[in-house]
Amino acid sequence: MGQLQKLQNIGERTEKHLNEIGIHTREDLEKIGPITAWQKIRGNYPDKDICICALYALVGALEDIRWHELPEDLKRKCQEEAGRYC
Repeated sequence: MGQLQKLQNIGERTEKHLNEIGIHTREDLEKIGPITAWQKIRGNYPDKDICICALYALVGALEDIRWHELPEDLKRKCQEEAGRYC
């Protein structure tokens, strides 16, 4: 298990995707930000549906909250921000 899997919502596959874009630590994820990380992962896998829940997972990892427990206002903010980059 890598360092990122110690964070909420981050499993083996998500850690692999994050590593592929140069994110290996929590600090790396904080620096790049969850939206940019999500966009880069989506760019690496254009044939897969990397849905908004994956973004929630990254946000939750930094907030130490399970992604499905994120407050609705934070989810809406993520949707708005992500929509600017989709």
